[in-house]
Amino acid sequence: MIFSRPELLPLLCVPVLFAFWQWFARGQPLALPMDFTQIRRRPVLDVFIRGLGFLPPGLLACAIVLWAGPLIEGPPTYPAQVTNIQIALDTSGSMNDPFGDRTNPDGKQFTRFDAAMEAIAEFTTSRRGDAFGFSIFTSKVIHWVPLTKDLDAIRMATPFVRPGVFPLRWWDGTKVGNAMLACAELLEQRHDGERMLIVLSDGESDDLLGDLATQVGQTLKSKKIIVHSISVRTQAPLEGMRRVSQITGGQIFESGDSAGLREVFRQIDQLQRAKLVSAQTQWLEYFRPVALAGLALFILLQLTAFGLRFTPW
Repeated sequence: MIFSRPELLPLLCVPVLFAFWQWFARGQPLALPMDFTQIRRRPVLDVFIRGLGFLPPGLLACAIVLWAGPLIEGPPTYPAQVTNIQIALDTSGSMNDPFGDRTNPDGKQFTRFDAAMEAIAEFTTSRRGDAFGFSIFTSKVIHWVPLTKDLDAIRMATPFVRPGVFPLRWWDGTKVGNAMLACAELLEQRHDGERMLIVLSDGESDDLLGDLATQVGQTLKSKKIIVHSISVRTQAPLEGMRRVSQITGGQIFESGDSAGLREVFRQIDQLQRAKLVSAQTQWLEYFRPVALAGLALFILLQLTAFGLRFTPW
């Protein structure tokens, strides 16, 4: 057993001194007529009643021990290593194109953006304990949600990052490589746990052509970031995205409908399972035995007040 506030334990000297005083104190003697009569002494009863005088010090000792916060060692825990996951979503105008035959509750066509946000919400819910960040990009990048374990922050961002919310004259185009590098700078600031970047895009990107993709991939690899790319379109995925993913140890996925997109996230979840770190000691509060002992002493003290005590004269 240990204590969360061991500096309070020296206070136990107080009930010990109190107990000594209770045993040896004789009080103020008072002469009474019965003192000169022949009364048989009962030493056993005398010791018993003096022993009951230890009840108040014992009750005080229980209070001090509870105040000190007793702890006992519980079963070891095996916490999972946190994975820092940054999700970068293309929000260019083409992400408003229809995606499958579904319609939204408001009657509007189900778009690529809707499918992506739905799959992201499902993925983040299944990875509780990991830290997620959310970025949107076109030719520029906005880090909308910093790395956090508050998953509602990402799900509630949907109406604010929908394609068309920002004026297309300055928020359009697609630069996947630029988004990858911007997210890498954000992930690099997290020193604990693994780093993973998930990029969703449906367009071509001129900053991943030729050797540019290799340079981006090597940069991300040096920062120990695994990139999984998801091509949200019916055509073949961008070759530059494929190369970056391969260099960093990730994969590229194709998805032509909503069900396929959710399946892609399930595959990523299986690829990047949480790792358990070494066992850690778990200390549990141990108030119950001490509290029960204090309660028993209190009840016994109240019972003794009915007559098992010395008279005050």
